[in-house]
Amino acid sequence: MVKRSRIIAFLLVVVLIGSTMGFTTKGILNDIKLGLDLQGGFEVLYEVEPAKDGQDKVDREMMVSTAEALDRRINVIGVSEPSIQIEGENRIRVQLAGVTDQNEAREILSTQANLTFRDANDRLMMDGSDLVEGGAKQTFDENGAPSVSLKLKSADTFRKVTEEIVNMTPNNVLVIWLDFEEGKDSFKEEIGKPNPKFLSAPTVREIFNQNTVSIVGSFTAEEAQQLASLLNAGALPVKLTEVYSTSVGAKFGEQALNKTIFAGIIGVALVFLFMLVYYRFPGFIATVTLSIYIWLILLVFDWMNGVLTLPGIAALILGVGMAVDANIITYERIREELKVGRTAKSAFQAGSKNSFSTIVDANLTTILTASVLFFYGTSSVKGFATMLLVSIILSFVTAVFGSRIFLGLWVNSGFLNKKPGWFGVKQADIKNIAENWDTLDLPTRWDKYDFVKVRKLFFMISGALLAVGIILLLIFRLNVSIDFSSGTRIEVLSDTPLTTEKVKESLAKLDINTDDIVISGDNKEMASARLKGVLSKDDIAELKAALDDEFGAEPNVSTVSPTIGKELAKNAIIALIIASIGIIIYVTIRFEWAMAVAAIVSLLHDAFFMIAFFSITRLEVDLTFIAAVLTIIGYSINDTIVTFDRMRENLQKKKRLKTFEDIADVVNVSVRQTLTRSFNTVLTVFLTVIALIFFGSESIRNFSIALFVGLFSGVYSSIFIATNLWVVLKAKELKKKGTIKTVKEKRNYSDEPQV
Repeated sequence: MVKRSRIIAFLLVVVLIGSTMGFTTKGILNDIKLGLDLQGGFEVLYEVEPAKDGQDKVDREMMVSTAEALDRRINVIGVSEPSIQIEGENRIRVQLAGVTDQNEAREILSTQANLTFRDANDRLMMDGSDLVEGGAKQTFDENGAPSVSLKLKSADTFRKVTEEIVNMTPNNVLVIWLDFEEGKDSFKEEIGKPNPKFLSAPTVREIFNQNTVSIVGSFTAEEAQQLASLLNAGALPVKLTEVYSTSVGAKFGEQALNKTIFAGIIGVALVFLFMLVYYRFPGFIATVTLSIYIWLILLVFDWMNGVLTLPGIAALILGVGMAVDANIITYERIREELKVGRTAKSAFQAGSKNSFSTIVDANLTTILTASVLFFYGTSSVKGFATMLLVSIILSFVTAVFGSRIFLGLWVNSGFLNKKPGWFGVKQADIKNIAENWDTLDLPTRWDKYDFVKVRKLFFMISGALLAVGIILLLIFRLNVSIDFSSGTRIEVLSDTPLTTEKVKESLAKLDINTDDIVISGDNKEMASARLKGVLSKDDIAELKAALDDEFGAEPNVSTVSPTIGKELAKNAIIALIIASIGIIIYVTIRFEWAMAVAAIVSLLHDAFFMIAFFSITRLEVDLTFIAAVLTIIGYSINDTIVTFDRMRENLQKKKRLKTFEDIADVVNVSVRQTLTRSFNTVLTVFLTVIALIFFGSESIRNFSIALFVGLFSGVYSSIFIATNLWVVLKAKELKKKGTIKTVKEKRNYSDEPQV
């Protein structure tokens, strides 16, 4: 008898959640803050140094006051939600997404705003300490020209200064400087230039006994207001040196956003289609929970006040492919239970229970690598890691609990009784329950293959590939980006097709010479140029203005100092080591040492394979490549654990390993039973990665290619390398001990929620 109340409950819940999603999604999307790589803007990392020789060492209090001064300056620019972070002992990172005039913002941030009054011989007469705090105002002089009025603390001080200057004829000028540099700047050198560095140099013909002074120069009203605001914001107590910067033009950001969202829609649609075709009705349940999962991710990210970056969107898209893994693991278990003759209800309960520990292990190892990425990554990589962490947690909630609740309502209603076809199970594959079949004894389509027998072939293939990789890596090295080698990267976007010669000529006009230019894009509308030197902020301002005029879009410009390049490379290595050690410890605790060693060797195999591939293809290795390597490490161990978990079950069934054939049998049976599951889990991620490669932004194409190569290597090493390494290790243990007990009991998840 069908209990329609449960089906009605399912429909009502889906309609209620669907309506909520429909009404709130637009608002959530509008509220989510976009990173500078999606809306344009720039990020700069400053090294903070004492402003003057002999000044005290920069301490925490000075860093805080500097960050506050930068915040006041950003208010002058009008950026609504800036990000200012103190990093370490002497660095401050500033991110300004959506800023309209990047050159102006950069200039306002970095200028010390030290106002000084000097005579014609550059002798200091007054400085900012003589001004009333917040006393600068934009005004107009008697001729209607924009000017800046300054309020002085003491009229007597100004009287003494003008009294001294008036007697210095013919050099009776009071030169007003902003950020005068001793030994570098000179009034006599600047006076003949069309655009001198000093603000103004009025002639003093009489003595003034007043507490206000006006700066009159060739200002527009906007420039005069900006100068007044800058002076009111206060001078910086330190000197700032750019050690890393990246700027993204608004058109670049818009194009990247549109392309990646389009890629995401295609990738998600392909995953949905696969689940519906292969898993039938449970696949439909998966599409429902995946839709909720995507909405929840955006909702939680909005609540977190997170900043959505381009790698973050990639993580969201990847998350869909990874989220469905839990569904696949559960549904494959349910199908196995149906094949031994269980009813839909008992198959659902047993399949859900038996898949739980595998899903927990797989998700925890991925969380481990994502956490390492978060702690050791830079801003864009942190955005990827944050989204990945949120994705893993929410996928567990929706794919494990959500899917169980929804599928449980249908199963417990009785509607799916005697309908194995709705689960994708053929009637001919179902055994008689009276014959006491065990899911571990079920035949598979892979039974004729002996994976252990050809282990030496797999080892030889991997060994040969790794040997060739090492040789080619030594010959070609890696095409390392400026992230690790230092330098400048310039990315140009044009409405018309570009050529290497055209870009080279445009850069040559600005005295920038390089042969390292790569043309990309569907219509060859993008170009990337790399320089060994690090451009100054003035050079960047000139470059951005010139290329904007020539190509109709503001270019992206990134600079990395040698110091930062070395630090990023060091942090990348540390991240890989920590992730590897963490996985060894976790797998040893949850499984055994032999599995941990086999798993870590296969992970290093995957990481090196990706590195060798990038060396051969000359694809650029940047920070997102490291993110891809760590993601693959997490995903590869995920896939390995699926096989190891089944091996653990088969080991417990055998009780003892007495011969090499016993060891080989455990691996062969386990691989055969999980091979379809492994292929299906990796396929869903493949679909999303392929969508990113072909339809996503150029900015993350290398990242997507790295994921593609890593996924291919990961599924190969998980199935054929990790398992056979375990065989070798256990064979040595067997030779030493004579027999191996497999008495480790599987954890009891009796407190697991049941539907």
